[in-house]
Amino acid sequence: MTSVNTAGQRLLSPAYRRRFLFIMFCVCLFDFADRNVFNVTQESIKAEFQLSDFGMGVLAAAFAVLFAVVGVPIGRLADRRNRKVIVAACTALWSASTMVCGMAGSYLAIAAGRIGVGLGEAGFTGPVSSLVSDHFPRRRRASAMGIILLGTPVGILLGANLGGWAAEYHNWRLAFLLLGAPGLLVALCLLIFLREPPRGLVDGMDAAQRPPAMGMMAALGVVARNPALLWIMIGALAAGFGMTTVSAFLASFLRRSHELSPASAGALFGIIAAISQSTGFLGGAFGTDWLSGRDARWPAWGAAIGLVCAPPLYWLGLGADSTTMAALCVMLAGASQACFFTPTIGMIQNLTDTGMRATGTALFAMLTVLGGYFCAPPTIGFFSDRIAAGMFALGDFPVLCPGGAAPPGSSPELVEACAAALADGLQQAMSWGVSAFLLASVCYLIASRYMKASAATDGAER
Repeated sequence: MTSVNTAGQRLLSPAYRRRFLFIMFCVCLFDFADRNVFNVTQESIKAEFQLSDFGMGVLAAAFAVLFAVVGVPIGRLADRRNRKVIVAACTALWSASTMVCGMAGSYLAIAAGRIGVGLGEAGFTGPVSSLVSDHFPRRRRASAMGIILLGTPVGILLGANLGGWAAEYHNWRLAFLLLGAPGLLVALCLLIFLREPPRGLVDGMDAAQRPPAMGMMAALGVVARNPALLWIMIGALAAGFGMTTVSAFLASFLRRSHELSPASAGALFGIIAAISQSTGFLGGAFGTDWLSGRDARWPAWGAAIGLVCAPPLYWLGLGADSTTMAALCVMLAGASQACFFTPTIGMIQNLTDTGMRATGTALFAMLTVLGGYFCAPPTIGFFSDRIAAGMFALGDFPVLCPGGAAPPGSSPELVEACAAALADGLQQAMSWGVSAFLLASVCYLIASRYMKASAATDGAER
């Protein structure tokens, strides 16, 4: 028992915690680099395979199908088995699947690769947040997740710049190959340099005190009986739709509405995402961690404030004629809405016990992906196509503008009309999509009504 305690204490040392955060930061980096390189290269993929915006949206939804189907089962597995091994295996899988996308020769092959990426990336959020809860006390969990999730903007920056560069100067396939390979090395480092901690380590629980891992129906029952947790999950569904409306189509918007080259659009997309998400993740994490010491409802309040401020800023940015103004407004909007993410993970960890922490966070991730990648790209793509067709005055838009562009050798009038309709369709569809943040904000405000009671109950139990 003494040796176990001694070994456990080593996992709580500042040096080991720094190592843990750095490696998980790298995992997160390639998670989002591999996920988002598709967003930057999709205009090149669209042109090569002559796809509609709806067709591209279906490809994005293919990622979400396996993510949603296996995310919660992987979370349940992580509540029972070695989380380190699960994260390493999933990292290797999504990295290999990213490379498969780069070698795809057909629409179906790309869809299969994206499904593999979704299957692998489903094993990140739940197991990692559960590991964080065993390394950090409750008031530092959102901050620790904020540091790990800094890999998100850095990964998007890397994926966007590499994808834009490859699409303009080489071939879009190269970006997928270059991003997939390093993830395999990160998975190996995770296996070598990290250890699986005892569950409840930082809470001082021994094996006899740890609640047993819950079954799926029991975990859903916990969510249904906890109003704060239930409204947080509903809010995550709505927020996911708004987030993916932007992340899936922003690079395309910059190319269409502001006539940027693939490399320039990718670089600007990466800069916007890196600055806005790093600001939002850290501001939301450390700000609400600090304020929650005064009132337990601040994580929910902070999320609601950030979400309600985002749509007006997005509307200004999407309607701006100046590229600089558009980028500035979208960056501010992105920082505002990103404030919800890390406090949400912290609230889920604090509202659940050790027997369902990975499952609870996996359920949150599943809902953001269902609302996001599964629903948003096909929906926004569908409305973009319909609006573009309605605004096109020269005839049948899909026939005259296959894949959204006039065929080679077309008249300048047709080229300009196709481009204008394509740009306006996407701009209006995105403006509608970001309204989902308003619904998400209401859900978090409702959740805050129950946070005080939940915190008091938790304190009494402890």
